[in-house]
Formats: sequence, C-alpha cells, structure tokens
Amino acid sequence: MVEAGDINALREMAKIMPALPGVYRMIGADEVILYVGKARNLRNRVSSYFRASGLSNRIQSMVSQVVDIEITVTHSENEALILENNLIKSLNPRYNVLLRDDKSYPYIYLSDHVFPELRYHRGARKGKGRYFGPYPSSSSARESLHLLQKLFRVRQCRDSYFSNRSRPCLQYQIKRCRAPCVGLVTDKDYADDVRHTTMFLEGKSREVNDEILQHMEQASANLEFEQAAVFRDQLAALTRVQEQQFVGTDSRDTDILAVAVEGGLACVSASFVRGGRNLGSKAFFPKFSVADDSQDLPADILEAFVSQFYQQKQVPTRIMISINVSDPDLLAEALGQQSGHKVQLLVPERGDGRRWMQMAQINAEDALRRRLATHASLRIQFEQLTDALALSATPERIECFDISHTNGTETVASCVVFGPEGPLKSDYRRFNIKDIQPGDDYAAMRQALSRRYTRAMDGEHPVPDLLLIDGGKGQLGVAAEILEELQVVDVTLVGVAKGRERIPGKERLFLWPAKDATILPPHSPALHLIQQVRDEAHRFAITGHRARRARSRKQSSLEQIPGVGDKRRQALLKHFGGLQEVARAGVNELAKVPGISQELAQKIFDALHA
Repeated sequence: MVEAGDINALREMAKIMPALPGVYRMIGADEVILYVGKARNLRNRVSSYFRASGLSNRIQSMVSQVVDIEITVTHSENEALILENNLIKSLNPRYNVLLRDDKSYPYIYLSDHVFPELRYHRGARKGKGRYFGPYPSSSSARESLHLLQKLFRVRQCRDSYFSNRSRPCLQYQIKRCRAPCVGLVTDKDYADDVRHTTMFLEGKSREVNDEILQHMEQASANLEFEQAAVFRDQLAALTRVQEQQFVGTDSRDTDILAVAVEGGLACVSASFVRGGRNLGSKAFFPKFSVADDSQDLPADILEAFVSQFYQQKQVPTRIMISINVSDPDLLAEALGQQSGHKVQLLVPERGDGRRWMQMAQINAEDALRRRLATHASLRIQFEQLTDALALSATPERIECFDISHTNGTETVASCVVFGPEGPLKSDYRRFNIKDIQPGDDYAAMRQALSRRYTRAMDGEHPVPDLLLIDGGKGQLGVAAEILEELQVVDVTLVGVAKGRERIPGKERLFLWPAKDATILPPHSPALHLIQQVRDEAHRFAITGHRARRARSRKQSSLEQIPGVGDKRRQALLKHFGGLQEVARAGVNELAKVPGISQELAQKIFDALHA
C-alpha cells in the first residue's frame, strides 16, 4: 500500500505484475474499490494508467486516489471478461460504467404438445418447446400474441384448462381458437396453424403468405368456396400485419445497440430483430463517472454495456454496434463461448443493418434528450425548494417517511429516497413495525427512524440533506428527538401536513424548529417536488402494508404459536377436523393429539383464547 496518487510507487508496483491475462482492482482509501478492469497482459495494461500524458479526466481522478492494486490471474482473456463482469456487479466500483438491468425479458412460448399452446412467458426457459424473443417489453410480446391469435388461432390456454374442457370456450366463439380440446379441428389442420405460427415468428411471413394463397386457390378450384373465403380473410389479415412492420431480407437474429452521450448522461438503445422482424427497442441509462470527457467515452460505455448486458441472457448470432469498441474480437469470442454458438460483433455499413442502426441511433438520442429534460426539470424543482425553504444549500439527497396500517394492525413504515436525478429506488426501505400500541403513529415513526439512522451512523448508507415527515408538528417532534439521540447532524427536518381540507396544493410545511407553517402556492415547483416525494412514500408504505396484511390473512393462528410446526399443526387439524374445533377443545383434549404434550397443549389453548 502506498500514498494516494504516488505515481512512481504505483508504476513500480505495475512493473512486477505478470504479463498474463487477468483482472485488476484499483483500491482507494479504506479499501474502497475504485475500478475493476480486465487485461490480456496485466503488466502492460496496468502500467498504461501511470504514463505521463494522454489520460482522461476520469482516469486522472481515479489514479489520484489509488493506494493499492490487486490482481487475479486467469487462464484466458474470456475468463477475465466473465470475472470482471461478476466483480463489477457485486462491487459497484465508482469509476466503472454500471448497468442496472436485472429484469428478465418476455418471450413467446410454443409448448411441446400434441396440440401446442402459444403463450406469454417471462423467467427461466425450462419448459420443453420453443421460445421466440426476447421482446423489449411485455406490451410488444402481448401485441404479437394477439395478432397470432387472430391469424392462426392456436390455443393460448394452459394444459390444465385444456385437459378438462367438455365444450368450446369463449375463445372459439370469437374465432380466436380452433377448439382442439373438444376435437373441432383435425390434427393436420391444427399442425398447419402451428407451423404457420412458427414460420411467422421466425420471420418467414412471406412464405406463409404464398402457402395460404396456394390453399385458397386449391379450395376455389375444388369449389370449396367457404373454405376459400376463410383462407382469403386469413391472407388479408396477414398482409395488413406485414404492412405495419418493416421486414428485412436478412433473417438472422440480431441485436442493434446505439449509444448517445450528452450532459453527463449516457443512453444505449437496444433493438431486437428476430427473423428480419424488428420486435421493438428499449433504452438503458448506464452510470459512469461524469469527470470523464474523453473522445473514447461512448466506445467505453458501449463496450461495458455489451459485456454486462449479455450475462445470464440469450445472445443472438449477430450484434450490431453504432461505434467501434477497443477489442471487438475478444468480446465476440467471450460471448460465443458463453452462448455456445458463433457471435458476430460489427458496425453495419450498408443494407438493412445500416437502416436498423440509424433507427436505433435516433431512439437513443431521443430517449437521452427526454431524460435530460426530466433531469433539468428536477434540478429546477430542487433549486426552487432551496429558495422556498431558505436552505443554505441545494439538497442532494431527500428522504421521506410515511406510516400505513389498518386500524392499527400490520403497521408498515416506508422510507423513499430522491436525488436530483429522480427516485433512488435501490435505497428505498420498508420497516415492519412491532411491539407498539395499535394505531400509535408516533411510536411507529420513532421505531422506523431509529432503525434507519442507526444504520446510517454505522455507515451503511448516506445521511440525507433533507428529511420529510408525512405529518404535522407531533411527528416532526418525534423525528427531531431521534436525530438528536443518534447525533445525526446537518439534516433539515420538514413536516408535510395535509391541512384540514386534505386537498392537494394546500399542504402546510413545518420547518423544524420554526413554529409557524409555510404554505407554498399550488403552482410552485418546490411544492410539486414535495408532493411527488410524499406521494411516493405513501404508495410504497401502502404496498408494503397490503402485502403484509395479505400474508397475515393467509396464515393460520396456529402458525404463530411457538413449538407448533407444520407436522403438529396438520396433526391438530386432522384430529379435530378444522381450526374451529381446535379452538373449542380443552387442554386435556389437545394433549391427546400425537406429538402434543400437556405443556404445549396449555400454550395452544392460551394462544387461541387470548
């Protein structure tokens, strides 16, 4: 370990590193991980951080804080890439580009069944059958399902429903299903519908068109005019769908990634093309150090995005990117090793790929422009709040607490966090309140604040600049007492009271320790910000309370008795025939149940008659 920013000592440390592939970690004071990187040659890569010139502001800022460097040698560059992504995800280093994207993507699932079902799917792909996607959103997947249901009428009901039908359901009546459950379609006709569905999802809609046209002409030649009319209507519907969507000549599965950087924010637009058909796009906003102003920043962000995005996700055969990254071959090789098939990573220059990329770039720039406008609006609201409450500085972190319960039961307190960029949902917390008098909101607030800021003083999370309490002077006084007890300083306390009429726009603000309320105009941006934060805390508390209440209602009163596990509970219910009879039984009767001692029988009796 050396002095922070001692370039000569760090340079000597890099010289003795092995010339092998691996991962390095830049460490700052208090063993904080500043940066995680991968390298083909650890000695050369780490030494490059300590050259005399050519470093971006971000790198210079990071190097000035480095006190130690740790390395892990790996067998290959691919192994280094995978290890780097795992460490970035677990450590969240300040100077890395960070992508938050833990949600699974929706697919359309076609089951492996005599009469396959076609349905929406999200989650692990464990079922036998085929998965088509991913779709960028649930709405786009459901829209495609809706179209397919009208075009080919493949069933979308679950197997359990399908197996227990004795007559057609409503889907058959509205011509959304062929009713294979009751034998109203032949195996061959249904198989044709399934095959056409598969071809459509694979991007072979023109081949489907030609095949349906042949069936229509054949039926007409055989004087089967009613059947020919069915094929005609199906053909017309398919043609309308094709007109609504751009269909390319290249049918390979492709993801198109375009990056835009401006105003300290970055956006990556990801479009998904399957079988030549664009399924839609989704915008991502990776976090990066705003100190970086290098020309290579867009490429660095895109490279980090590609390596992180496809961890635990299906990798297509081709990934198009809007700008060249430093080592595309390494990325492509690592993704190919992960997916089990060859992956091509390229910047498209002509044809369908070029048109797709232009569209993706427009989407990225538009999403970034809208995000910047939102951030600018929020920043104005924060500045207006500073002026309205006469604060010494613009708050960078606002926390708000609210309490929710039903007649004093299942009390839940919520804490939401906002910054100038908007809600920081990863910092939200709920507190299940226990051991208080039912309906005692003061005690509930005291417990929640105490638990929250005891942890803050232990360094688990930052202390806010502004603390909002949903309530009047009473709740505000409780908050002030807790902060004083815990020695939490430099926090501005504000109570948000709804007022007698409880009408939005007429809230009264109590700034501790001022006695008089502040009333802001209904059109005030500062008041709108307070309302937004307060309403979010209210929503978060109610959601938690309802979930807790639902769990409580599903639980048997026997589950809450110490010593009564699943087996003993089942034995009691089986012996007496139900909970009501258990409650009516005396201690001696309870003790006759196998596994229930006299002492435990007394506990059960006392608990059920408390």
